[in-house]
Amino acid sequence: MLESVGALSGSSWIYSQWIYAVVAVSVLLDVFLPVLPSGVLVITAATAAAAGTSAATAHVPDILSLTLSAATASVLGDMVAYRLAWRGGERLDRAIARSRRLSGAQERLGAALARGGGALVVLARFAPAGRSVVSLGAGAAHRRVREFLPWSILAGLAWAAYSVALGYFGGQWLGATWLAAGVSLVALFGAGAGAAFLMRRPSPATVPQTGPSV
Repeated sequence: MLESVGALSGSSWIYSQWIYAVVAVSVLLDVFLPVLPSGVLVITAATAAAAGTSAATAHVPDILSLTLSAATASVLGDMVAYRLAWRGGERLDRAIARSRRLSGAQERLGAALARGGGALVVLARFAPAGRSVVSLGAGAAHRRVREFLPWSILAGLAWAAYSVALGYFGGQWLGATWLAAGVSLVALFGAGAGAAFLMRRPSPATVPQTGPSV
């Protein structure tokens, strides 16, 4: 994949623009299909950009454009899932009620947004399938757009910047090799595992308080 992206980005200006479209479509759709390798594509494109920069190649992905493309697609995907869940009706409500994971995330998200904090939305963007759970949960719970959208934008920017930085600096330090891409992916998956762990922890509001009985 690394060689394919490098060839695509370095062949001509027209073909180099396709990498942004491929990344954007992958990021947009992985809210519904979490198995899509959107993070892998972002890191690989950023690694190719680092290699092209060091080699003074004319047509390589631009780091800022790559970050904005991935972040914008992330927010658009979140909002599509949010709107679909908003209009999902009773069938979707029953499906969420049957899923402990979805219903639990919906409750935590509602409490977080009600308190004026949406760190859960940012964490979910890094966790495997967490983005899907939170976006669908926010829509099904009919949370207001102004409560959800700003945190979705922050989450998309944070995830895109982190992924691009991993690929770019990995390529700068280790070269455009499978080792650089592999180390960057391990760091991305490590962040996802940490985010998933934090999401599973009960919020302080849900932890039963134990104290001396009166």
